[in-house]
Amino acid sequence: MPDVTPDDLAAPQRPGALATAQAQLAGAVDALGYGEGMHAMLATPRREINVAVPLRRDDGRTELFHGFRVQHNVSRGPGKGGLRFHPAVDVDEVRALAMWMTWKCAVVELPYGGAKGGVAIDPRHYSRAELERVTRRYTSEIMPMIGPERDIMAPDVGTDAGTMAWVMDTYSVNRGYTIPGVVTGKPLEVGGSKGRATATSRGVVHTTEAALREARTGLDQVTVAIQGFGKVGANAAVIFADAGSRVVAVSDQYGAVHRDGGLDVTGLVEHVERTGSVVGFAEADPLDNEALLALEVDVLVPAAVEGVLNADNAPDVRARWVVEGANGPTTPDADTVLADRGVVVVPDILANAGGVVVSYFEWVQAQQAYWWTLAEIEHRLAERMQMAYDAVAQVARERDVSLRDAALVLSVQRVAEAHRTRGLYP
Repeated sequence: MPDVTPDDLAAPQRPGALATAQAQLAGAVDALGYGEGMHAMLATPRREINVAVPLRRDDGRTELFHGFRVQHNVSRGPGKGGLRFHPAVDVDEVRALAMWMTWKCAVVELPYGGAKGGVAIDPRHYSRAELERVTRRYTSEIMPMIGPERDIMAPDVGTDAGTMAWVMDTYSVNRGYTIPGVVTGKPLEVGGSKGRATATSRGVVHTTEAALREARTGLDQVTVAIQGFGKVGANAAVIFADAGSRVVAVSDQYGAVHRDGGLDVTGLVEHVERTGSVVGFAEADPLDNEALLALEVDVLVPAAVEGVLNADNAPDVRARWVVEGANGPTTPDADTVLADRGVVVVPDILANAGGVVVSYFEWVQAQQAYWWTLAEIEHRLAERMQMAYDAVAQVARERDVSLRDAALVLSVQRVAEAHRTRGLYP
């Protein structure tokens, strides 16, 4: 099986994901004063494909799955976005995630557009060999759309570095030579980059540090609660703890654990590796998942799936900062509630952009056939995340808006400028 944690496969709050993305875009378009034509171009995916993915099971049976790939916008460069294996994947979720990738790449000034892919399958119920066959068939079906200059995949929920190796090999075999740049997030042995596995989590911590710096405080002075203990949440917990933060609570789909004095994060990671869940960790008290969102902490990091903070529970949030490790964890209604209560939300398209930044570094290294050291990568990541935060914060001050609104205005403006500069053909 792939490196899937319970949180990675928590049921996503799909209803409303596309509506949330569209509402966010509409707000930015209104703030920028763009007309209906530009709004339509920015709202509509450039290309999308829906494919059938048959699988021959290990026992000889055949099953059929549905796969999707959406390229939301490619005006600033090739599409970039993950591949998700989850039973609840549908095309509207993929459309929303692809749109968020467009803004994410623009806000950190990468020469990419936004894309996303998915297969509606629960990887926990299939063998490694079966998942390889699904991956290779899906790759073969969407091959006309992808490539290092067209659309570059990366791991997402339910997929991992090994999945990317299968995609790269399938694409390369069909092209007749090795093309490592068709994917990022692949193993080091086939052209992956150092630092990629923890990049999203490290970006979350970098943006948290930048937000704290504006309030004249530091990582070693804050308490943190993390909703979601998958790849992003678990690594973020380790990095926060190493920086001196007190991680007091974490959760996954099965439950949550809490300790006022701070969790032993290393021990908790080992417990999850043994048992598959944070539940039952002996050195902490059990906690309800919803209760974690309402804990009195300095920093709340929703790091699981979409829509976990909504109009019903946002009034209960007592954190001063919400740093979005997941894509779309806060609904527009919740955003309004949090803003009215003075909670600073560091938005997903900024906070969790560390993964795509280091994916870009990996793509550059593959194109050059020259690999950087871990120290070089982490320095460049920190520099890029700080630069992006500063640019967003400046727009927020100038327009007197939230960080989310500022990030959306900045990114949408950059994409629109690319449209205008390129012009329309014919």
